[in-house]
Parts: sequence; structure tokens; C-alpha cells
Amino acid sequence: MREIITLQLGQQSNYLGSHFWNTQESYFTYGQDGESPVDHDVHFRPGLGADGTETYMPRTVIYDLKGGFGSLRKINALYDATEDGVPQGLWNGRTVVQREQPIEPSAYQESLDTGDAPPELTTSTVRYWSDFNRVFFHPRSIVQLNEFELNSTVMPFEKWHSGEELFASLDKDHDILDRDLRPFVEEADQMQGVQVMTGIDDAWGGFASKYMERLRDEYGKTPIMVWGLQEPTVGTSREKRLLRLVNKARAITDLYAQASLLVPLAIPSVSSSRSVALDRSSPWHVSALFNAAIESTSLYTRLKTSDRTNSTSLGHMTDILNVFGKQTIVNLQISPISPPKPVQNGTNGAVDAPSGRGELVGRPHELEYEDQPDANAQNDLTTLDVDLSSLDETLGQSGARSRRKPHLFSQVSTSRGFEPAQPSDEVDSDTPRYGGFNRPKTYQYESPLAFPMLDSYPRIFRDGDSHVIQNQIRVKTVLSTDSSVMDKMKGLRTTVARSIGLEDRETIGNELAEIAEGYKEGWSSGSDDDDDE
Repeated sequence: MREIITLQLGQQSNYLGSHFWNTQESYFTYGQDGESPVDHDVHFRPGLGADGTETYMPRTVIYDLKGGFGSLRKINALYDATEDGVPQGLWNGRTVVQREQPIEPSAYQESLDTGDAPPELTTSTVRYWSDFNRVFFHPRSIVQLNEFELNSTVMPFEKWHSGEELFASLDKDHDILDRDLRPFVEEADQMQGVQVMTGIDDAWGGFASKYMERLRDEYGKTPIMVWGLQEPTVGTSREKRLLRLVNKARAITDLYAQASLLVPLAIPSVSSSRSVALDRSSPWHVSALFNAAIESTSLYTRLKTSDRTNSTSLGHMTDILNVFGKQTIVNLQISPISPPKPVQNGTNGAVDAPSGRGELVGRPHELEYEDQPDANAQNDLTTLDVDLSSLDETLGQSGARSRRKPHLFSQVSTSRGFEPAQPSDEVDSDTPRYGGFNRPKTYQYESPLAFPMLDSYPRIFRDGDSHVIQNQIRVKTVLSTDSSVMDKMKGLRTTVARSIGLEDRETIGNELAEIAEGYKEGWSSGSDDDDDE
């Protein structure tokens, strides 16, 4: 098998993870539905429930703070409370148990338990990521960190060092990898790699950095793909934005050295696309857009290997994108595309949008480059509707970002919901796809499997007439290694330099500069291409 183990670190990642696992669950087929093209063993593990029945649950470890799990309980309908045993204390006297008032399940969760038709979710009814979760997790997957409380004003979990210190303390007491991750690794027959979903602009960035160090110590050659999530900055104070950028700078310099691929993700601050409308203040909305991009671009790592042309692995994607061995950071773009024939529901496809501000997001106008390349050219960077690569490294400083056309090193372009093009008879599938001077810059993967719009998903996608898309959609994504990372790292270095303590300022500044240099190799040295104007 080609197992992938997922680590979810914090609220941002768990909103994303809930969407991700709901999507994976939707690919299961039953009865006369036909065979799914997805290899479920990649992300799901078999097991036995408390009553001896077979179970099938995600290969994931979920970390969150006290109060972050909402109504989700460690013990669910498939496992009883005796699974982990009852700890025996030394006190033989009378005990008094104090219990906090449990959080009531959402109406959506109750409908799943009763089998009734689920109510429509809105931004006001989704209080926690567990409110729209559709899958059961193994008790070992649930790890609550009681040292901090979600949204605490007394001890906020927002500084990088807080996450770093929390991991060090927990690892010293428990050996986190042995306790939490190793059981899932030992179950895998042939582990493909690890994907990590984590915030990088809060304390979870520090937690993830230390976790990655331990992962590399234990699994030195295992591909590790990190999805680095950032909260929207619109409406945030300058002080808070600067703190997030400092956290981000620290996280990037650490994760860059440890991850096989690092994909920083952020919602564009400038709106121009009509294909996506979402409430930036809702993590349910924001994580839904992230999930559509992540789930679509990684779909080909879990398709059945019978489709040799369109199945790949985390290791193969790393080899494709990290051209010179110093290009760990990659950019992600997405274009959601409405079906060719909209579903007729008596209103010609027009449906009222759910509550929320419904702001349009898309490619910012200032990133529209002159002499835009042909998107079909093999050696040019493809540009899609929504650029999710982190765009706000400069706190609005003018002139900090270059307007030059990025130089493309390599890109993975994916299309789903479209019928795959017939492969050319002249292409030998056994021919090496990279290496040497004839290496292509664009690698195309295609699948007819459209992206499902579940009842747990916010209606954030729009068709060409600005109507809400209710059912499945077609999606294009591009995961690219290009020279825009150089400008971003330079801008980040300039912005945060004076906000980092003297003991770390030079080290982090030099590391950001080294990352930027890794995106000049092979194209700009000794040429005029490095000029901004």
C-alpha cells in the first residue's frame, strides 16, 4: 500500500482536516455505485471496534487546545470507554469528580446520529470544526493539550515561542512520536509519506517546527509535505499582523530545512474573481477554499495505481518541484469551474447565498504581470483565478514586491472533473520524466472525478452567472516552484527584521536571505533578469 499519515496541528488545521476527511469519506462507494478510483487504504486504516465489528478510520493524529474539540468526544459509537483502561491512583479515600458542562452537539451532528435530513449549515451555526465533521476517529487520533485553552485572553496561544516550549515540555514527559505517531507508522505496510496541516502564523508554527525536527530525526528519508495555514489579515491591527509575520518568518526558516515541500497558504487580500465568495471571518469558509485546492492537487497521490499516467506519490512530487534541492517552498493556485450543464432546480440554478459577507476573492490586480505568458506553454507559469500563496509579507509597504514576470522552475498542473486527454503515442511511459536539460517544466495530471459539494460544505463557489454551485464542481490547480518566492522572502525579511530579538535577528535574517538565493540559481545570476524594472 501507499499509506499517508496526516498530522493536524491546531484550530486552523482541524477546520481544514474536517473538510478533507469529509471529502475522503464521500469517495466510498456502496452496492451498485460502482468502483471508486480512489485507493482508500492510502488515508484510512482498518481496525476492530469495541464490539468486534470492522472499522475503517482516518490515519491521522489531531492536536488541539482545551475547548477546541467542541462536542467531539474521544470515545465514540465504535469504541467504548474501557479501551484505554482506567488509571489506578494511590489515593484510597473518597473522591469527588468535578465535570465541566459538556458542549452540546450541533443540530447537524444530531441529524447524522438520527439519520434525519441535515439542516443547512451557516457561519453562525458552525461553532467548532467538529460541528460539521462526518467521520469517526480512532481514540488514539484525539490529543487534547490542556496546558492552553482555546481563545484564552489570559494565556493566548499566539507566540511562536509558546508553541516551541509546549512541544518541548510534552516531548520530555511523553515522547510524543512514540506515544502518538508511531502506532500509525507501524500499521503501515509501505508508508508513502506524512502530510502536516498546521498554522504557521501563530504558536502552532513553533509547535510544528519542533515536531518536524523529531520527525526528521526518526524518519530521515520520508517525504513530508507541510500545508502552512495563515489566518486572513483583513481587519487585523498592525501590531497583530506584525506578530503573525514574525511567527511566520520563524516557522518558515525552520520548516524550510525540514520539510520535503512547504506550501504557505493565505486568502488574497484583494478581490477580483467572481468564482469564489466567502466570509473571511469564518474559518469554516476559509478552510473550505483551502481544502478544495489541497484535496484536488493531492488527489493523484491516492488514486489507484492502475491509472499509471495520473497516479503519483509525495516523493515523486517532491522530485518534480524541488529542482535544485533548495526549493522547498512552493505556491498553490486554484480555479473552481462550474459544470458545463448547471443542475436545473426550478430556479435556473440561482440559489440564495448563505449568510455571511460573501466577499469575492481572487487574483489581486497588482499581481497581473505585463506580457502575461500563454497558460498552455510548457515553459511558462500558469496563472489561475485564486492565488493562495502567501501575499502579505510587507504590511502594505509600497515597492516591496516586484512586478516582473516570475521565472518558472517547475509546476504540477492538475485538472479534475474533466475527461482526461488521450496520451500521445509518441510518449514512452518508461522514459524518465526529469533529469538533464530536456526536463519539462509542466507536469499534467487529470481525472474525471469532480470535486464533491457535500452538505457539510459552505456554498462559496459561483458559476459564470454568479449563481451558487450546489453540486460537484470541476477544479484546476497549479503547484509551482517559481522565482516569486525570492521576492516574498526578501519582503518578509525587511518587514520583520527589527521586530525579532537581537539574539535571533541575524540568524533568521540570514536564513531568509539564503532561502531567497535558492530561487535565483540557474536563471538570474549574471543576467539582467534580476532587475526589478
